[in-house]
Amino acid sequence: MRAYNLGFISDENIYNHVKETVLRYSANIDLKGFNKNIIDPVKLAFDAKVYGRTMEEIVASECIRQMDKSNNNHIGYFHQNLFRYAGNGWSVPTHGFDVVNEERHIFACLIENVDILPSKKRNALVIHCFDRLLKDNKAICYIVNLSDFSGTEKLWNVIDQNDTFSSNNLRLVSINRFYAIVFDVIDAYQKICNSLPTILEDIN
Repeated sequence: MRAYNLGFISDENIYNHVKETVLRYSANIDLKGFNKNIIDPVKLAFDAKVYGRTMEEIVASECIRQMDKSNNNHIGYFHQNLFRYAGNGWSVPTHGFDVVNEERHIFACLIENVDILPSKKRNALVIHCFDRLLKDNKAICYIVNLSDFSGTEKLWNVIDQNDTFSSNNLRLVSINRFYAIVFDVIDAYQKICNSLPTILEDIN
């Protein structure tokens, strides 16, 4: 293990956390795992014909799609559980919000892509956040968009049919901005990204 010199997390902790994520990562899928998701045989037949591919190639593509979906969840795990090393009151609860700092009244939910969040999940998220805001008038609820790297933080105005739900304490924030908030290092996310190839090389 080399020195990664991140400054905001120890070499040992980042190495072990990346290794733990690698062990969760799916590199293959067996028949049992493949059959856990209902596959439409009609769609498979159309895909094979329209795309000019064999059924074996279509099934292989579906396996990759299923593994990729599972691995996206592991990337969410990587981000969420990395914050437990931040100290200074940051924690990763077993239920409720994904990342919390009770001392600073910060409560965060990590979402893979806010822009394509189904309305039912979005509404449940809004209710969850407003419930916290009503219970704690100092609370700030962050919706962390894992697909946004813009470094932005803004009010999250949720429009549902004719109603708009908003609060000064309900914020939509990019993943790199949230890293800066948690670790108090403006380029913490960039430093993690830059160090990952070296850490992964050390693990393999």
